[in-house]
Amino acid sequence: MMVLLAQTPGTPTGPEFGKASPLGLVIILILLVGTALLVWSMNKHIKGLPATFEPEHPEPDQEADEGTEHGVVRRPESDSGITESS
Repeated sequence: MMVLLAQTPGTPTGPEFGKASPLGLVIILILLVGTALLVWSMNKHIKGLPATFEPEHPEPDQEADEGTEHGVVRRPESDSGITESS
């Protein structure tokens, strides 16, 4: 009686039960090749980057860092405090 309860009628049995299909191996190999190509492409792009991103002529950026605003006049009596000049 115990043996009959453990065996359900829809359970697959036989010599092919539990074996993986070759399709799984093909999918894994395709994923590995795709990953290798992505790593190769990324390394190629990284080698093309400059060693540093510091600008060669930082003068225009330095003016903005110091708060210099060309073409803008500050007037304390205006509502916003900044007025465009022409």
